[in-house]
Amino acid sequence: MMRFRFELVPVDEVGPWGSGRSPSLHWFALTEGWFCLDVGGIELLRYAERTVALFRRAGSRAAPPWVDYYVVRLWEDMLQALPYILDPVPDDLADFVAAGSAEWIDTDDPEILDNTLIDAADDACGRRCVDTGYLRYGPVLRWWRTVDPVDTVTVDWQFAADPDGEIAFTAPLSGRASVSTDEFMSAVTDFDHRLFEAMQQRVDRLAATGAPAGIELDIPHLIQEQAERRTWLPRALAQQVSADWDAVRAGVRIKRKTMTA
Repeated sequence: MMRFRFELVPVDEVGPWGSGRSPSLHWFALTEGWFCLDVGGIELLRYAERTVALFRRAGSRAAPPWVDYYVVRLWEDMLQALPYILDPVPDDLADFVAAGSAEWIDTDDPEILDNTLIDAADDACGRRCVDTGYLRYGPVLRWWRTVDPVDTVTVDWQFAADPDGEIAFTAPLSGRASVSTDEFMSAVTDFDHRLFEAMQQRVDRLAATGAPAGIELDIPHLIQEQAERRTWLPRALAQQVSADWDAVRAGVRIKRKTMTA
């Protein structure tokens, strides 16, 4: 089972951007909220109880025990990676893609840095990554699809441990889970649908009432952006990508040879 869970901050409590005389709101800001990825019964972005208690002592409002940021950021990052996730990875390269940065070389050799084969190998990993670096000690999520013997999407996660122990999550620091590709696509589509239904309610309300007192908000642009962003998932699904896997294999061989040299 996979599901992108989220809850938006009440619209009256969304924090405007900017300061001074002209704080403003816009579509991105109105997605302020909390979110979590539930995969295989593991909530990847759920804070541990000690972290939730720490936030409460600091005066945070009552909220789900999930990360707090702009929900659309996770949606944007997933859609950017989606065409590459859906491009199946050959079985012999799945371990390389899964290893991510552990397979990357660090060298100042210009002949290697300029090598298009190295670039192909890097892209095979990097374009399938969703990095939550905007969160404190958030994970890097690496996604890939394989079709033999079962059409499956796998997510591998790696958290950076907080040396002070304040920011902790309920999920293991590293792990991996798989779902069918149909289930993955259902989860992405459901996330998109629920986010835009929730945002349509906000857009309709603000179009009827106008911006809060003292806050700048371009209502026509807000309506336009809502309509335009609804096209992003169909556009991502229509984007056909196909990696040059022979080039990736060659790049992997160069990387591994350099690492062992």
